[in-house]
Amino acid sequence: MNTRPDQPLRLGTRRSKLAMSQSGHVADAVRAITGRPVELVEITTYGDVSREHLAQIGGTGVFVTALRDALLRGEVDFAVHSLKDLPTSQPDDLVIAAMPRREDARDALVARDGLTFEQLPDGARIGTGSPRRTAQLNHLALSLGKRIETVPIRGNVDTRIGFVRDGELDAVVLAAAGLNRIGRGDEATDLLCVDNVLPAPGQGALAVECLASDTDLIAALGELDDPFTRAAVTAERSLLAALEAGCSAPVGAFADLLADGQIVNEMRLRGVVGTLDGSTLVQLSTTGPVPQSYDEAMALGRELADEMLAKGAAGLMGERSL
Repeated sequence: MNTRPDQPLRLGTRRSKLAMSQSGHVADAVRAITGRPVELVEITTYGDVSREHLAQIGGTGVFVTALRDALLRGEVDFAVHSLKDLPTSQPDDLVIAAMPRREDARDALVARDGLTFEQLPDGARIGTGSPRRTAQLNHLALSLGKRIETVPIRGNVDTRIGFVRDGELDAVVLAAAGLNRIGRGDEATDLLCVDNVLPAPGQGALAVECLASDTDLIAALGELDDPFTRAAVTAERSLLAALEAGCSAPVGAFADLLADGQIVNEMRLRGVVGTLDGSTLVQLSTTGPVPQSYDEAMALGRELADEMLAKGAAGLMGERSL
């Protein structure tokens, strides 16, 4: 890290409104910590310009490669990612220096006429680009005695909500965190309880990444790190990796902290894999002490993945496009 106090730190970000908003929040925090100016460097990724479905172009990792390349070339000093976009394997020359406190991890429904999921009519058309959401939404509909049609969509928040406003779809499902970060959380007509729809591993969390060799910057960014968020998402991503599932597989995971009064003493990790039509789900959970290290969090995820595989999870991921 260049230590001249007037030298701006360069933060690499995707160009989308959501990415710019969440990167802006991180930039403000880094300015406060370091006293240094921070400038946003907008980078276009392949995932931003391609109109193909994510499963066809390599999963959400396509949003990450260009930012990481810019870091390695020295064009930016650090980058902000949506953690659910990061592949589970971490390059040796880069480090996630901070995982700030997680936003709402739930999925949000934006439906016509202010409808909740339970109020949607039989045969409702729901837009989502996520196999994970498709599997669980179909399963939830079946449990309510109705059917839905999931329609694959891509695009930014405006584009997706536009499908509902234009009457093309009855509803779309988005990450609640994304809506909240751009000040549009009040447009959600229903927040889907994690008991019914588990989010993507790492959903709602950010990853602040820099060069592993930049020890000064790592130390500064580390002040943004939330240890509970890091423990939770590390366990979730360990589950995903142990299932050998990519970003486009129908896998949901969520770790939450269980408190006894004011004392947080346990972590519960839940995982789900399902067929896209929602007819079959393998959903299990495990509870243990709050992980105190990276290795403990990884072990929690692997333990649950092993149990899910023993219950037939691998066979349910056979529909993967990758």
